[in-house]
Amino acid sequence: MIYCHKLKKEAIPLTHPPYPGELGQKILNNISAEAWQQWLSHQTLLINEHRLSLADTEARKFLAKEMEAFLFNDASELPAGFKPPE
Repeated sequence: MIYCHKLKKEAIPLTHPPYPGELGQKILNNISAEAWQQWLSHQTLLINEHRLSLADTEARKFLAKEMEAFLFNDASELPAGFKPPE
């Protein structure tokens, strides 16, 4: 078990770094598997709502910034005008 920075509780850890480099190690050490799944759902929403292409370097930079904000700062927001399905 690890203390998950995102969920603010003890939770099941990830089994390997989900992202390369230092940020991936930080995620592995501080973010639970449950919080990572929340990020993947949020990331999908961002990709779809912003119509991002992962082949685009700027889109990948945007997602990396949003990932760090979502997981560590509770600062990632929904796209402007987004309305969840009812």
